[in-house]
Amino acid sequence: MTPLPITHPIPSDRKIVVGRLAIIVTVLAWLTYVVSTVLRQLLDGNVGGFRFTMDTISYVVVVTFLTFSALMYLLARQGALVRFKLHGRAPRAELDRHFDGERSSITVLVPSYAEEPGVVRQTLWSAALQEYPSLRVVLLLDDPPFPTDPAVRARLDATRALGAEIEEALREPAIRFSDASVIFELQVSEHGPVTITQTNELAGHYRWAAEWLTSMAAAERVEDHVDRFFVDQILAAPAEELRMTALALETATAEGETLSLERIRQLYRRLISTFTAEVTVFERKKYVSVSHEANKAMNLNAYIGLMGRDYIEEQTPQGVVLRATSRRAEADLLVPDSEFVLTLDADSLLLREYCLRLVHLLQQPGNERVAVTQTPYSSFRGAATRIERLAGATTDIQHILHQGMSQYNATFWVGANAVIRKSALEDIVEVGYERGFEVRRYVQDRTVIEDTESSIDLGTHGWTLVNYPERLSYSATPPDFGSLVVQRRRWANGGLLIMPKLWRQIRENRRRHERVGLAGAMLRINYMMSIAWASFGLVFLLAYPYDSRLLSPFVLLAALPYFIAMGADLRYCGYRFSDILRIYGFNLILLPVQLAGVLKSLQQAITGKKIPFARTPKVKNRTASPLLYVLCPILIIAFSVFTLWRDVNAHNWGNAAFAAFNAVLASWAFVSYIGIGHALVDIWMGLTAWLWVDDSKKKGVAVTPAHTESLDWRAVLYNGTADSAHVAKRRRGASDRDRSGVVSR
Repeated sequence: MTPLPITHPIPSDRKIVVGRLAIIVTVLAWLTYVVSTVLRQLLDGNVGGFRFTMDTISYVVVVTFLTFSALMYLLARQGALVRFKLHGRAPRAELDRHFDGERSSITVLVPSYAEEPGVVRQTLWSAALQEYPSLRVVLLLDDPPFPTDPAVRARLDATRALGAEIEEALREPAIRFSDASVIFELQVSEHGPVTITQTNELAGHYRWAAEWLTSMAAAERVEDHVDRFFVDQILAAPAEELRMTALALETATAEGETLSLERIRQLYRRLISTFTAEVTVFERKKYVSVSHEANKAMNLNAYIGLMGRDYIEEQTPQGVVLRATSRRAEADLLVPDSEFVLTLDADSLLLREYCLRLVHLLQQPGNERVAVTQTPYSSFRGAATRIERLAGATTDIQHILHQGMSQYNATFWVGANAVIRKSALEDIVEVGYERGFEVRRYVQDRTVIEDTESSIDLGTHGWTLVNYPERLSYSATPPDFGSLVVQRRRWANGGLLIMPKLWRQIRENRRRHERVGLAGAMLRINYMMSIAWASFGLVFLLAYPYDSRLLSPFVLLAALPYFIAMGADLRYCGYRFSDILRIYGFNLILLPVQLAGVLKSLQQAITGKKIPFARTPKVKNRTASPLLYVLCPILIIAFSVFTLWRDVNAHNWGNAAFAAFNAVLASWAFVSYIGIGHALVDIWMGLTAWLWVDDSKKKGVAVTPAHTESLDWRAVLYNGTADSAHVAKRRRGASDRDRSGVVSR
């Protein structure tokens, strides 16, 4: 088992100075290009007239936006270097002292839809084994509650059983350590100071805990690199830490040393906290009184809106309604409140000190207005496919950049994991009504990048966000091109729609006389807009035949620090420097996907209709790619080859070199990440999809609802015939979805 580099190596002063020089070189190269090439050409009266002038302006605009994004990368990277240098990791004893007698509680919310039970199980275990004094884990199961497909029903039942299975597994160690702590306290109260025997007994409990985790790790079935990570880092690594603690206790007693009563109590509490957790399951779609909007944000909102009260389940003609009650003994559903909420994607894993270290940060003096803290997730090591490995490389790079954004107060909440103050969520809540029931929105669902919009809402209300500069969370990356298309198209959607909110936040901060730094504002704008302008800019560079007189070595010089810095960051994260070329080709074939996401944002802005939330598929077999996203990379390659031929004939050598570069890297990326065989299969499926007809949707064919019933006279008399028809239609729709096995919403 190779330990993970949780903390980042302290960067040298030389590395920080080189980073500053890279920023300076980028700015000076761009300015030199504008002055030496563009202005000189425009001031020359014999350069080609109006068309050349317009070409020059458009080319400068494209180059400027792309250079700006490169500059923001270097700026964020520089901020990360500074944060890594200044970060001081709290010692273990300080964490134990801080949480000695701590009464704050945390609720871990794991939203899940159509996930494989094995994936969810690992996530729940990583949350349940968090070393926190008061921990409650809730699986927010969003599948239709009454599936008709036997396979879907079996998967749902297996997922529902996970909470009880984990609690049952933890019961033995939890009782053992709780009883041992009580016995120790009785011994101390009767016989006085801590003895060597008592210290050795504590060491024995730590050894037992280590063996318990080791036995669990040995019983796990390892099929892929994620399973290996779970066994090594979630089970075996904590077991090794417990074993080392036991050895340290035994060594101390062998040398005749005795620990203080306070320290022994802290070590007992550590054992109890690690193996004590409440794990439950909540299914919002069983209740008509909460929102059924099909997205992750409303799944979270439905439960957060219930927190802090107890409920009676009341049967009504519409379905089951939750009614708040003050009589806990009569309640059917207890939803305790907590000071902190941890949102965790169902395919993410947390290292054991995640909650301790992040809550410790939030409770430090001066951090009272920090609403969200997180460790932007890293990728699982050892991916089997090339595309998953490269997607993991881009993910690990983003971890560094988000750390740098914290340096300039420009952090955005990245939804895979985050610890949030419940009071901050109450500040930004919006109350509405659905079907006559109150619906509370804490996390915005207007766009599919709900965490980005909620970050701005928090900033508008005077809250800040901070990234913790360690790697404590890991999440899955798409294993094939089809699932990657779904993820990246969703990521590209929504930034344009949120920009007006950002301007309002900046104005509101200035009104409160809060400092709004230029660097922070630029980083935020780039974070939300760069996909749009980079995608359109790259299309212009690929497709438009710009005059070779606009080319200049200074354009390459402006981009060079960016590529060198990224190569160095890739190597720092455990990848190869040459992966920068693979990432460039990777982005070329993803260009249509990113453009589609941007265009979806424009569509939503025009129509006012929400874009459906598309869940990234997580399946063992391959996800088929839509026809458009297989054909477009082929067209990009073909057009690059055509441009090369055209520019060679025109002796336009600069453009020819650029076209050849694009053709080679795009071709390599297509073969490596999509695959010729898979592409042919996906093209055939896309071209022949119209031949398949769903029998349940044929005109005149009756669809049998999931629950055949006689006329619901109460619904007719008390709700009206329109409402009755709506309920029946909704049931039929749920039945159709269950039969079709759709996994993306």
